[in-house]
Amino acid sequence: MKYAALVLKNLLRSKRRTILTVLSIGVSLFIFSALVSIPTAAKQILSDTAASTRIATHNKAGLAYSIPVAYKQRIETMPHVEVVAPESWFGGVYHEVSDQFPNLAVDPEQVDLMWPDYGISKEQFEQFKKIRTACLVGAATMKRFHLHIGQQIQLRGTLYPFNVTLNIVGTTGGKAPPDYLLFRRDYLEEAAGRPGFVDLMWVKVDKPGNVPQVIAAIDEGFANSSAETLSESEAAFIGGFMDQYRTFFTMAEVLGFIVVLMIGLVAANTAAMSIRERRGEIAVMRSIGFPVRTILSMLLAESILIGLAGGIIGCGAAYIVLKVFSVGGGAGPLSTIRMQPAILAATLVVAALIGLFSAIVPASSAARRNIVDALRTVA
Repeated sequence: MKYAALVLKNLLRSKRRTILTVLSIGVSLFIFSALVSIPTAAKQILSDTAASTRIATHNKAGLAYSIPVAYKQRIETMPHVEVVAPESWFGGVYHEVSDQFPNLAVDPEQVDLMWPDYGISKEQFEQFKKIRTACLVGAATMKRFHLHIGQQIQLRGTLYPFNVTLNIVGTTGGKAPPDYLLFRRDYLEEAAGRPGFVDLMWVKVDKPGNVPQVIAAIDEGFANSSAETLSESEAAFIGGFMDQYRTFFTMAEVLGFIVVLMIGLVAANTAAMSIRERRGEIAVMRSIGFPVRTILSMLLAESILIGLAGGIIGCGAAYIVLKVFSVGGGAGPLSTIRMQPAILAATLVVAALIGLFSAIVPASSAARRNIVDALRTVA
């Protein structure tokens, strides 16, 4: 801190170069933090569901095929099963074709028991069970379309040849997907003529350790039937949707590190040029008694401050952009992207390391150079 004023003065001696260097590092770390946040969000989702006691049971042929709703009674009698909630995908559109988000029909009697971690109040659960056209809407969808509790909305059917008119009675939070909309399956069944089939069954067991046992019992119980089942833990079920993004996630991480490496080389070249221009000053400082360690510390401090300034700018911009994206139109797993504290800390560490390693070689060379040779070169 004794030489802080001298460090700041040296940073401002070439304002244009300092500003351009900070901005270049900021842009690169904006790209890095944004790209790395994407796979991190996916990993966080899977981590949150790792200890879940919910099981997704669907047709073995794929999610495009349905299973009889009568399976519910048989599954409920199996050991360790607490709740069974049939679910159907409506696939409605709000206004335009681009205004799509997951909208699902579930049994109102079981929703509070199946998803107690969805951040829904007791009063909202009661309203959902009481009103036939009630729906619960995710926070991101509420913000995206500027909706409010008590509002009536209409979804145009895409898979079904009819529309549904719904009344918003509450919002989901907690661990609920932020873009989901849930409405009552009995309302959908009535409008569809009670077909007696659903897309999948959510099954909740008494404890996580019994999940594999229940999965095996369900699939064995419906083996060789007209609609064989495939049951998966919630983490595996969600992970199946994530697989389509896996290549993209890997590329995002690789590109992020490539960008950081390239800007590190640019920053190293800039630091080398800056220190080369000051060889005479460094020689004079050494000749009047400045220790090599002090000079080296000041040069590295300048570079680290430039790196950290760029890191703060990059992280701040990435946080704002990701927040706007997640509220304004993200869909599926990508709607949950956030700037995680771990990513923020990692980006600032990377910023400091860019500053440190870009200057450490030229600074060490300049600080330890023979004083007479340095003064003779300048002269």
